[in-house]
Amino acid sequence: MEEEKKEKSKPSCNIKIFVLCHSLLQLTQLLHSAYFKSCITTIERRFGFNSMSMGTVSSLHEMGNMVLVVFVSYFGSRVNRPRFIGFGGLLMSCAAATLALPHFLSKPYQYHSMSAAGGSWDTCVPRENSSAPEVCRQGGGGDPSEARTQWLTLAASQVLFGIGSVPIQPFGISYIDDFAEPGNSALYIAILFSISVFGPAFGYLLGSMMLRIYVDVDKIGLDSPLDLTPSDPRWVGAWWMGLLVSSGCLALASIPYFFFPRVKVPAQAKAPKTESDPLKDETSSETSLIDFLKMFPRLLLRILLQPVFLLLILSQCCFSSSITGLATFLSKFLEHQYGTTAAYSSLLIGAINLPMAAVGLLLGGVVMKCVRPPVRTLLWLCLAPLSLSILLCVPLFFMGCSTQRVAGVNTGYGDTQDQWTNRSLSLCNSNCSCLNNMFNPVCGEDNTEYISPCHAGCTDVSVDTLNPHRVQTYTMCSCVTALSAVPAGAAGMGMGRALPGSCTKSCPHLVLPAILLIAFAGFIASLSHNPIYMMVLRTVFQEEKSFAIGVQFLLIRMLAWLPAPAVFGLAIDYSCVWWKHACGKKQGACGYYDNNILRNRYFGLQLGYKCLGLVLLALAGWRVQHTPCLSIEKEPGVPV
Repeated sequence: MEEEKKEKSKPSCNIKIFVLCHSLLQLTQLLHSAYFKSCITTIERRFGFNSMSMGTVSSLHEMGNMVLVVFVSYFGSRVNRPRFIGFGGLLMSCAAATLALPHFLSKPYQYHSMSAAGGSWDTCVPRENSSAPEVCRQGGGGDPSEARTQWLTLAASQVLFGIGSVPIQPFGISYIDDFAEPGNSALYIAILFSISVFGPAFGYLLGSMMLRIYVDVDKIGLDSPLDLTPSDPRWVGAWWMGLLVSSGCLALASIPYFFFPRVKVPAQAKAPKTESDPLKDETSSETSLIDFLKMFPRLLLRILLQPVFLLLILSQCCFSSSITGLATFLSKFLEHQYGTTAAYSSLLIGAINLPMAAVGLLLGGVVMKCVRPPVRTLLWLCLAPLSLSILLCVPLFFMGCSTQRVAGVNTGYGDTQDQWTNRSLSLCNSNCSCLNNMFNPVCGEDNTEYISPCHAGCTDVSVDTLNPHRVQTYTMCSCVTALSAVPAGAAGMGMGRALPGSCTKSCPHLVLPAILLIAFAGFIASLSHNPIYMMVLRTVFQEEKSFAIGVQFLLIRMLAWLPAPAVFGLAIDYSCVWWKHACGKKQGACGYYDNNILRNRYFGLQLGYKCLGLVLLALAGWRVQHTPCLSIEKEPGVPV
């Protein structure tokens, strides 16, 4: 009797340790993914990428995951699952480290500044020989061919990360379900998700810390004087540093898996095959991999022919697309819409938005456990919060700032109001040697922003006495209308002053109300996650549930998580009104967006996805109304 008690207590202890280890691994996996999203704007600025290319990179880890999902469905419990999870975690760790490789392979970050070039191409220098060829100097994005190489490195790292993440969730959950004591499996899985749900919040908070550090701190040292501050539009934070942190955490979290035993489900615990178990017959352990691959399309088609299941999955794809687009570019949106820094926007998301969504997910699960409603009630538990979340997002269309006045971009220079709009040069700076690829914004005292001091016609500067590398004021600016300290009767003339950096946005005070409203809408929408998930489970046969869940995640990855970031990135790119240039060619990073168009397209695309999802969900509910009443208990479901 004592030996039997020891044998029973050992797996109980092992499974609790496994749940803890798996929670930490999934937490660090989500931490890494969220951290990378918080750095998207910074990486765009560093290498000159546009939003569509970075959105594609952000979603490429789903590509590696989708390719191998069939093999995960086949192998199941036939392999040593803990060891495979450990290898997957180490592969993700290598991928995270490789993702930081472009920083170490590229030259130091170059940007237009007085200290970087002795003032020769920062301020206005009269042309000595107008027929001389213009010298091409790189700034910001660097060499376009080098940028392509860095993009391919980032893309390959993301695909590798996706391959490593394949066994994490399916093998981990199935291992817990097989090893847990009867009745405790659901509790362990709930604990698993409750801990790992904090990963994204920690990722954005880590981004808030790292993006306050200068990108080349490893090359110039912490004490080196800089002429940039984190609020400067040219600032690039140490995006690579957090990737090394997440890589190390993933490696440490993967090591314990190599010490867990392989578990096989006892033969008596397996349900006997019956004539009503066709899916189990076709996916039994005796089926070879080749036979399984041949049967997979037929099994997939059979489960997709169930109309309510298909409608529910398509509605989930719509909602997931909206969430993915929001999460990928929310930090970028806050930066350009309200003028926040990359570090502050990450702090807001990590401290407000993600915790609210996590609370909504947990509360939705508690409601489902306590109420246990039938499918018809489940439908209303989905439609009501999703409809409310759409209504809450409507005010966001009006809570934004218009783009500041930028001479030569969306407004003319002082000497010719509309004639020189969308042109970088005017009469006031036509004698200056301003390069097309300059980007060093300054704000004139006339509240007009200029692409660089040269474009503002500034010929002199005053520097900080404590830090001679940092400019305090640009003076003698021929394009800036002087409003103060001018001789009597000279008001309205040029020769004004300009301060380094962009002009202040017109509504920075709206950033907190906007993020609170976005967070509250996310909290309301997340209440519907568990009801939709349970509706999916109740629309297939009991023996098809495992395969149905695999198909569910396959379609969501294929139709939502993979294309959505690129679609949102494309919409953001079409809101750009001035692109940065390098050596006469358009560089990928956008310098200025039309904020009104950006806001309408960013939220409009999200609401479009949500409304389409609501229509599909309503169609599924209409189909459910013509079926017998179903519950969410564990009795076999009736496909509808």
